Amino acid sequence: MSAVRWLIKCGAGAAIVLTACGFATVRFGSGLQMPATTTRDGTLITLSRYLREPLPDVVLLGSSITFRLKEEYFATPKLRNLALAGGSPLTGLEIVASQPQLPGLILVEANVLARQTDAALVERYSRGDAEPLFFRPVRAAVAAYEQQLHTPLTHEQVALELRRLVGQPPSDFDNRIYADRALQQLNAEDPTDAVRLNAKRIGELIRIVEQRGARVLLFELPYFEPIEGSRHAAITREIIHAAFPDSNRWLSIEVNRSELRWADGVHLDERSAVIVAQAMERALALARAAQ
Repeated sequence: MSAVRWLIKCGAGAAIVLTACGFATVRFGSGLQMPATTTRDGTLITLSRYLREPLPDVVLLGSSITFRLKEEYFATPKLRNLALAGGSPLTGLEIVASQPQLPGLILVEANVLARQTDAALVERYSRGDAEPLFFRPVRAAVAAYEQQLHTPLTHEQVALELRRLVGQPPSDFDNRIYADRALQQLNAEDPTDAVRLNAKRIGELIRIVEQRGARVLLFELPYFEPIEGSRHAAITREIIHAAFPDSNRWLSIEVNRSELRWADGVHLDERSAVIVAQAMERALALARAAQ
């Protein structure tokens, strides 16, 4: 009987704690950004933020290549970067297309199109129940402490830091060992079937969202020159441009490639990402003026 009483007490205590966490989630869960502990957490934070914040004017969808273009690099205030590190642009497009409201302009990266759609993410965020069921006290305490300790920079402070960064000379980091490794991998892959399938699905989703009033533009981010000529990159480029031959479907990014650096041959370093983001900003202004 003593063991049974203790079991009942433990069960009751657990129920009280879970109930309190449930009420705390309702009270604080949407207003306090929990810190990411894994790459997957970072993806969930990005998508959850998109669902709960006001609808942006512009959305970027892509892979880890576009993920490097941080939102603060852009002057456009209502721009959200939903690129998924290690993921596919098609995953983000499926999620955005499933929402009841759409942004005015959707930009889809065309560099990495051989990866499959993350069906679990699409299902989760298409249902609209992205918030956690229970409050996480330890992570919430860390989040509150971080937000108090590291106050977000103002727009003027960010702009000043970006000007300082772009004013520096390009990095002299020797990336040859990493670029050679990436080139070997990309030359060994044949993405033909996957890219064709995904290009077809992108076309279907473009028709769906544009019928609802949004506009979709594709874009390509610059690679390190040897990577640009790899088998994987060449096949992807050929298929996607054949699927979407109209130049008006593409956001033309004009940038001085001699100013760009890739730490691993594929992903832009921070200074280069700022330069490309600013070039995209100029291209967006031209695209809007041409509408």
